[in-house]
Amino acid sequence: MAFEPPRRLVRALGETAPDGDGWLERLPGLARQAVALRELTVERVQVPGGRSSLVVLVRRADGSPAVLKLAPPRARPESERVALAHWGGRGAVQVLDEADPAEGVLLLERLHPDVSVRSLPEAKALLEAAGTLRRLWVEPPAGHRFETVAERTGRQAEAMRSGAAADPEVAPLVEAALAIREELLAEPPERFLLHGTFRQSKVLAGDRMPWLAVGPDPVVGESAFDLARLVRDRVEDLIARPSGAATTRRRVKRLAESLEVDQERLRGWTLFRAVESGVRARRVGRERDAELLLEFAGWL
Repeated sequence: MAFEPPRRLVRALGETAPDGDGWLERLPGLARQAVALRELTVERVQVPGGRSSLVVLVRRADGSPAVLKLAPPRARPESERVALAHWGGRGAVQVLDEADPAEGVLLLERLHPDVSVRSLPEAKALLEAAGTLRRLWVEPPAGHRFETVAERTGRQAEAMRSGAAADPEVAPLVEAALAIREELLAEPPERFLLHGTFRQSKVLAGDRMPWLAVGPDPVVGESAFDLARLVRDRVEDLIARPSGAATTRRRVKRLAESLEVDQERLRGWTLFRAVESGVRARRVGRERDAELLLEFAGWL
């Protein structure tokens, strides 16, 4: 079978991953090797798939369904493996093999890849997603090497400063986001293992549990940082509503109360993450995404 990467993956790696082109060239060979090593039968490549990995639906030698995931080094597949193993299937997809994570290959439990909580009505989707996320907030493993929220947002802050220097229009929002980051990092209330990139599309229907999280980019820090990305889900719908700003503020309040997270800390991290994503989208030419995200950030 030809392991042709979906266009979404090719486009995303071209925007953000310095090792993307070389990895994409090696990808067909890596996929064939991973399939042969594990004696898998390929069903199909998942399309449109993710923005940082190739996902292949396969069957194991005993006929049981599974998912083969191949990711470039920049996607930190080794961190994903360690986090998934630590969660042990509680709230997240399970790892099915013990292969060397350095090769960037994961064999995972098969969920229902075409059914995410995003398919539910908005209020129900937020409720189910939040409940899934809560189960992931646990103490990190001893001696872990996961990136911290301070480290990750520090790298992002540098890129945001560069973006603001090149685009004075976004400078006030960037300054506000950077200032609130400093305040939030001064007294973090907790240190949990976090999903890192959680949103509705990262929660898929399963068989052993109704909903399970996939695709973490794990980080250690406070729960409000993880929840912040969920606040802006379906941002295009929020922007289209006359009541979008009020709806956003109610969403912050409702999610903070339901998951016992400080509302102001959630608002602050939501602002930082929205501005960071907006500046990054503008930098790679996704102007429409940038406009939506920066307008959303202005409501906070």
